[in-house]
This record gives sequence, C-alpha cells and structure tokens, in this order.
Amino acid sequence: MASKLLANALRRTLNKTTASSSLHRRLSTAAALATAPAPASAQQNEEAITMKGIKISARPLYLDMQATSPVDPRVLDAMLPYYLARYGNPHSRTHLYGWESDQAVETARSQIADLIGASPKEIVFTSGATESNNISVKGVMKFYKEKKRHVVTTQTEHKCVLDSCRHLQQEGFEITYLPVGNDGIVDLEKLRSSIRPDTGLVSVMAVNNEIGVIQPMEEIGKICKELKVPFHTDAAQALGKIPVDVDKWNVSLMSLSGHKIYGPKGVGALYMRRRPRIRVEPQMNGGGQERGIRSGTVPTPLVVGMGAACELAKKEMEYDDERIKGLQERLLNGIRAKLDGVVVNGSVERRYAGNLNISFAYVEGESLLMGLKDVAVSSGSACTSASLEPSYVLRALGVDEDMAHTSIRFGIGRFTTEEEIDRAIELTVHQVEKLREMSPLYEMVKEGIDIKQIQWSQH
Repeated sequence: MASKLLANALRRTLNKTTASSSLHRRLSTAAALATAPAPASAQQNEEAITMKGIKISARPLYLDMQATSPVDPRVLDAMLPYYLARYGNPHSRTHLYGWESDQAVETARSQIADLIGASPKEIVFTSGATESNNISVKGVMKFYKEKKRHVVTTQTEHKCVLDSCRHLQQEGFEITYLPVGNDGIVDLEKLRSSIRPDTGLVSVMAVNNEIGVIQPMEEIGKICKELKVPFHTDAAQALGKIPVDVDKWNVSLMSLSGHKIYGPKGVGALYMRRRPRIRVEPQMNGGGQERGIRSGTVPTPLVVGMGAACELAKKEMEYDDERIKGLQERLLNGIRAKLDGVVVNGSVERRYAGNLNISFAYVEGESLLMGLKDVAVSSGSACTSASLEPSYVLRALGVDEDMAHTSIRFGIGRFTTEEEIDRAIELTVHQVEKLREMSPLYEMVKEGIDIKQIQWSQH
C-alpha cells in the first residue's frame, strides 16, 4: 500500500512538472535544461550557477560520455518498479518478493550475455568495471600462483588494471608492460614474444577510455589461444558501442560497466568463460552470492537497469554508430576548418567514433579547459583527472609533453545533438584563438620560426 501511495505521489509530481513546462526538448540532457526559461528570481540574478569557485551562466553542454553517460529514460522505466513495489532481496527464497527479484536478475543476466555472445551462466555481477578488473587480474594470478607468476599488459591500460598489476608486483609477481605505437595499437609480435611458460594472464583493453583506439582483439585472442594463456579484456568502453563476441575474441574474462552504456552507476559485470574453465580467487568474502566469486546482495534495480541498457544497445548499436560517426566528423571538420595545429591523438582508422581526443598546438591545456566551462569535456580519464601531470596514455603514444598537456577529449553519445556539436565548435575555436593571441610561441610560428630549433637558455 505504501509503495502505491509513493508511486502515485511521484506520478503527480512528474505530471505537474511536465504541465508547467512548455519547452520542447530539442536539445539533449544538459543542453535542454540550459535552454529552459529560468525562474524570475534566477533571471534577475545573472550569476546562475556558482560551483567550486567558478561562475557558469547555465548548465554546460555535456560532451564527456567516456566518463559517464546519462541514464536512458527507457532504462529508468525498467528500474523504477524494483525500487517502489518489487523491492525484494533476490536471495530471499521463501516468498514472492524474493522470487520476482531473482527472476529480474536472471533476465538481466541473459540480456547482458546476449549482447556479448555468452551464456548467462558466465555472467557475474559486480559493482563496476574497476571491481571486475581487480577480480580478473588479482583473482586469476592468486588462484594459479603456484605455477603462474607473470602477467602481460600494456602501458595504456586503465589505471585500475595498472594498479592491480603493481599490487601483484609487490607480492613477487612479474609484469610486462608492453609499449604501443604512435597510433596506440599494441604490436602483436612483441605481445607474442613477451609470453612465457609461466605467464598466467594477458590483459589488453578493447577500446581505450582516453583515446578511443580499438585493439586487434581477434588477433590477440588467437595468440593467447595458441599459447594457452588466459586473455582478459577491459571492455567497459566497448560494450554496446562496437560488436563484442567472446568466442571470436577468445577472451577468458571480460570486464563490463553499466554507466558507460546509458545504464546506472554502481553496477557492472564480469564475464568468466566456463569452457575451458577459468578460475579466480574471490577478492571479497561474505555470503557466497554470484557462485562465491562476488559476495554481497545483488542490487536488483541496478542490475535490471544494466540489462535493459544492454538490450537497447543491441537493438540500436548500428543506428547509434552511424549517427555518432556523423557528429564526430562534423565536430572535427568544424574545428579544423577554423584552426590550424589540431592533432588527433591515436589511430584515426581504428577508433570508436564517440571518442575524439584532440591536441591544440601552442595552447596551455589547463587554461583551455577552464575557458571551456560552458562545455563539459575532460583532458583524459575521469579516474585520473585530479592530476596535473600529462596523460600517461598520450605519453605512451610518444606525444610531446606540451601537446599532451593541451589534449581535450570530446565524448559524443546517443543523446548528443547537432546543435550541441555546433555550439562546442564555436566555443572551442573562440577559446583556442583567444589563448593563441596571448601566446608568444604562436606568434613566432606565424613568422616562420621553427621553435623546436631554438636553444632556450636557463636563468
């Protein structure tokens, strides 16, 4: 009864909000809110938003889809009943509330498995890709520690994989960090030659979170299968964006995330192959849920949301990809038409179109980011954005430190519109031109001076 009253109250509130607003949502997410008529009090106050000491006239355009994506309204619709009415613990075996939650969890397990060509029995729910990566890297090596003491990975992996490897190093394991080419792609021959008889795991990210580069997954999988080494991939940025097939890729373990595919935060999954079976040492002790691999109550609403997001991604992946490619071309061509010294970081051919990482020559990176406060973008991974050091991913590509400092990652997604792209072009071009006007280096370049040949003296 209480849940019905709560649902009715929520519905009345939503109806009032809808009735009071005549705005047609032409723009997506934050852009629509930014164009909404402000209340009288807000209109009187020019300083609409002040946060962390920065004044912003309105909510910025959102182009940071690699950090997180907005929840698709259809996903939220699927989740709400499991907050309001069907709130049972999926591990309760004695009543209807538990049964219906358990059924919803298993449905979501099937939806995720269907998207990657796996069996539902091979899906383990976690809190996100970071936990899945920790279980994969540390769990595998600790389970096989008597015979396997070596891991192969790349220098451009997500920080949680690199930190898991460093943790293993402190326990006496050996790690090989493979370099990548200027395009961000791993050298397959170097990968093959780095595998040893005691190699227990190869871990390579499918789509890089900072530069969007897609690794040759099938080729890596063939090498690992031939040499009988388990292959793990962090596919958080690949799921729902490019075709993923666990059999074609020959992966033993795959880390997945909910909030990168228009699902909720706080939920992820780990694919674990059953034949040939891969074993891990659990990283969390408890009630033995998820076959003992990940103890803890499975959060039914979050899991339902991730499952719904995966089902939508399978239906709309092709359409989304074509649309996002068009928006990416519009953004890149629009910037290049008005600015010189624009460099795309990473392979142009082998990349996910929704991730456009660009460096702007002769511009100070932090100033550019601060100047673009009306566009929500980042200079790299949200997990390492607190650091003022240049991106370790770009440095691994051989990008000069000054260019690495000026990189901006534009993340384009399902709800991004042409209007947002055009506005982002306008704001980016304006800010780069403004900063270059203040740059003595840019003046020297325009005068034909090769600044790389200048020998600067220290004082």
